[in-house]
Amino acid sequence: MGSSKDADAWMGDAQPYLAPRRAGERDAWSAEAAAHGRRGGQRLLAVEEVDPPADVRTFFRVGLGEKVVVRRRLILLDAEPVELADSYYPSHIARGTALAERGKIPGGAVTLLDSLGHTPAADSLEDVFASAATPYQCDALGLSAGAPVLVLTRYTSSVVGEPIEVTVMTMTRHLQYQRKQGV
Repeated sequence: MGSSKDADAWMGDAQPYLAPRRAGERDAWSAEAAAHGRRGGQRLLAVEEVDPPADVRTFFRVGLGEKVVVRRRLILLDAEPVELADSYYPSHIARGTALAERGKIPGGAVTLLDSLGHTPAADSLEDVFASAATPYQCDALGLSAGAPVLVLTRYTSSVVGEPIEVTVMTMTRHLQYQRKQGV
């Protein structure tokens, strides 16, 4: 658990973010925040087809000039911004689905992917690094120029090994994850 000086620190678990939700069940972030007596939420900033960053292009195995769909969100904790989350999807999966439309996806993207036959694997690769916040990140997250941020990129494949999602999370808060034995 985080120190008393860091009220936003708690032990997290990536597994709920990789598992489809049941009908009527809260999204993983809202459920995690509620378990800590807090209120989690998000604001959808954009949904668009873009030229992906190089690491996303490589993971999805798409060529130069091929577009992917990105859903850009501002993640809130007790109505305050704590994270920017950009989730990328291969266009052949996202086009014609709620992934490519502006609006909330009931149960979240992982639940929709599962319903489309792209069941996420129970594990993922996560890459973490610290960086100075960009001017955009400072503005969106209410940070001072050059403030440190934690950037976590989660690469998710389906149970059959198909790359289905890359999420880049830029966080202002302390982060701890615990991998449960046997999971």
